[in-house]
Amino acid sequence: MEPLQKGSKKLLNAWAFYDWANSVYTLTIASSIFPIFYSSLFIAEIKKVDAFGFEFKSTALITFVTAFTFLIVAISSPILSGIADYVGNKKSFMKFFCYLGGLGCIGLYWFSLENIHLSLLFYFMGLLGYWGSLVFYNSYLPDIAFPEQQDRISAKGFSMGYFGSVLLLIFNLTMVMMPEFFGFDVSVAPDILATGSAAEIELATEAAKNAASVEAMKVSFITVGVWWILFSQYTFYILPKGVSNGHKVTKSIVFNGLKELRNVWLGLTSNLRLKRYLAAFFVFSMAVQTIMLVAVYFGEEEIAWVDSGQKTIGLIISILIIQLVAIIGAVLTSKASAKFGNINTLIAINMIWMGLCFYAYFMITPMDFYIAAIFVGFVMGGVQSLARSTYSKFLPETKDTTSYFSFYDVAEKIGIVIGMVIFATIDQISGSMRNAILFLFVFFLAGIILLFRVPKSE
Repeated sequence: MEPLQKGSKKLLNAWAFYDWANSVYTLTIASSIFPIFYSSLFIAEIKKVDAFGFEFKSTALITFVTAFTFLIVAISSPILSGIADYVGNKKSFMKFFCYLGGLGCIGLYWFSLENIHLSLLFYFMGLLGYWGSLVFYNSYLPDIAFPEQQDRISAKGFSMGYFGSVLLLIFNLTMVMMPEFFGFDVSVAPDILATGSAAEIELATEAAKNAASVEAMKVSFITVGVWWILFSQYTFYILPKGVSNGHKVTKSIVFNGLKELRNVWLGLTSNLRLKRYLAAFFVFSMAVQTIMLVAVYFGEEEIAWVDSGQKTIGLIISILIIQLVAIIGAVLTSKASAKFGNINTLIAINMIWMGLCFYAYFMITPMDFYIAAIFVGFVMGGVQSLARSTYSKFLPETKDTTSYFSFYDVAEKIGIVIGMVIFATIDQISGSMRNAILFLFVFFLAGIILLFRVPKSE
């Protein structure tokens, strides 16, 4: 087909549709059903697993693997994006990571402790595929939309992604909670029905339904992979291949992205306000992103749920609460920043995060967790949107905003790596996620101190 003109409605909608395709990963795999499934593999009293020659606490292992994946993304994304821009085939790179992630999700169906290394490879593929494809997806925006269109179409993509991911999550949640209606076997062995007591039959019935629910969780991973790959085809069909600036990839081209990041780093010496803000962002974002990535694992392990059914529903409801409140939080934070200034608002938000770290240490009941979810959603949406817009405001006069935002993204991901490794180490050594999340208080306190040092003007 003929390439569509920049700014055309069909081209913009095709780009935004990839959010519909890939957002199911973040809600089902990263945030809700997979953490619940992963925790279900361990006996309540024994949450240890042997991997890579060491014995890990279950939550520490998955946190270390997540940190390692983000490290790979942080190192590779500027290199790959530089190559893709030069040879003009960013769609091929985007496809590769999309299929890698989708197949990784499908592979999670076979996740087991008996084959832990292969299982973690599938988890790694899904996480790397999601974040890797986003690098190229986001880089398409200035190619397909004019500046005055970018905010609107970006917001449309977010909305489509939220709606699509919630839609599939509701379907998968229904399948997990009512497996018998989807053809999963919930029958009890005939000998138990014939000779067992009422209590034994009740226990066997509950065990059969739990086993069916776990099987439904595994099937939900397949639905995510199929959804992601299937719906991305429309985006791939419409998006242009890319604009070629050359053909032969040389050593200088491979490392051009890293060279641009180095130039941004050197340029910070002449921009004190941006330099100090980036230092503050690096510290508090480290804690924010870590909490977001481990929240469900924390809720599963540390909260006293009545039974597995309440746990599954409760954790997923908490995720939906966070998603909904995050939108409200972003709007209210925007209004607060207009009245009180960006830095003052960020300081206030970080103070709330500090309070949440203390609150989380003492959380016990499901209601405690729901209350925390409301506050996490509020400050999560606010801190993410305000942090990026503040960075944008502090940028110097330059046409090379891409390099500055690439630097911002790499800094954020390296922060995630450090935060996750520290969290996992404390969890592994102390045996409690409560101690690890309480320690994050230090990062928010340091972030506040660094924000106070940001000059009001350059």
